[in-house]
Amino acid sequence: MSLDSQVAALLRDQITRIISGTIFLSFGLAACAIVAIRRRSGARLVIWLGIWSAMFGANELLSLRAITAVLPPLLQAAPPYLTTAIGYLLVVVGSLAFLELAIGALRIFLKGVILAGLAIAVAGFAIFMATGSEDRLTPPNNLLAACSLLVLTTVVAVPRLSRKFMVLPNRGVLAAGTLVFSIEALMANVANPLHLPTLHILDSLGFAAFLVSLLYVAVQRIFASEHRLLAIESELEIARQLQFSILPTSIPEVSNMRIAASYLPMTAVAGDFYEFLPVDQHRAGFLIADVSGHGVPAALIASMIKVAAQSVTAWANDPAEVLRRLGTILSGQLRGQFVSAAYLWVDTESCQARYSAAGHPPLLCWRAADGALTRIESNGLLFGVRTDADYPVRDIPLGPGDRFLLYTDGVVEPENASGESFGDRRLEQIMREDRSRPASELSERLLAGVRAWQPASMTQQDDITLVVIDVL
Repeated sequence: MSLDSQVAALLRDQITRIISGTIFLSFGLAACAIVAIRRRSGARLVIWLGIWSAMFGANELLSLRAITAVLPPLLQAAPPYLTTAIGYLLVVVGSLAFLELAIGALRIFLKGVILAGLAIAVAGFAIFMATGSEDRLTPPNNLLAACSLLVLTTVVAVPRLSRKFMVLPNRGVLAAGTLVFSIEALMANVANPLHLPTLHILDSLGFAAFLVSLLYVAVQRIFASEHRLLAIESELEIARQLQFSILPTSIPEVSNMRIAASYLPMTAVAGDFYEFLPVDQHRAGFLIADVSGHGVPAALIASMIKVAAQSVTAWANDPAEVLRRLGTILSGQLRGQFVSAAYLWVDTESCQARYSAAGHPPLLCWRAADGALTRIESNGLLFGVRTDADYPVRDIPLGPGDRFLLYTDGVVEPENASGESFGDRRLEQIMREDRSRPASELSERLLAGVRAWQPASMTQQDDITLVVIDVL
């Protein structure tokens, strides 16, 4: 009989196993590919199920002479190594899949099974390499698989235990699949020692029922996670709208002054804050603050600053008193977080400004008279360090064409692909180059400069806020 005839005969005898192995292998590879393309919360269970299915299918195919006979000569020696490794590791991968659903003592038990399975796999493969025996440690490996399956079946089948030791959106489907697989495994383990005939298709059907039940649970978890994510995104959008509502809705009309403000949060909500404290058409205060951290906790503290700022308007002309009172109000609410702040008071009638800060980046001042750019630092302690801090005040004379820039550190800290920060030097360079631009255009130019500095693939690294004040 020719080689082709022999292969055809083998194919006829083993067609069922070839089909089932191909299905399991294809399903496993497809599941892993889908998860890799569309990452979702809770997808690790799908990944382990995909690997488990692919290993089972590959083991089926590689154990068939009809498949190994048509392999290229270079791969003819590979199947025994692969089937030996897969045979020992199936229990490990299955336990890793169940580990995604387990909590408490069951999680500890499964970790023990995984460690024991890895030890058996390493020893079994080493024995195979040394002696050529593929199944020397198969009995202890099967015993480990049987014990773990018995425990898992009991936990899943008993509602009280499943509620205590597993996170399951739907216990019934998994209980049915596990029971079918357990019955099939028990029948196979009884039949083999007694040399009773068995249908190999039952092994595949039992494993398929088990796999489908686990996949059903995994899909339910993914849908539940996405539903929670959509709810969180909806709540964050509401929080974003609320946060923007605490910021000034308009620029105050102050004589001989032009003002521009830009606010660019890193996430939906941010820890940056700014506020205007106008007194009359000649005088106004400008407050800017930066809460440590990002996201919702920082945003909550920023909203507290809004309330606190409204209570200090009576001292708007005294930067030290404004900061001291803000620090006192916030001291009991920060819960270990810190806030930097800066406050600038501008009086165009008396041509004087006053400035003080609490651990904040320096005020930049462009002097039109002599074309000098000055960094003005007058810092006390951050809010949250101590409640009795002093805040020194700098008196600044005003002249026509002078410009002030208040900003948070999100302007100077962004890094390029080489890890180099945007820095004070580039900020000051833009201030000098665009000294004749209106305040609003300078604000846009600064933001464009920061965005251009960062790689296009990199997301914003910090909240950004800046306020530009021009004296006309």
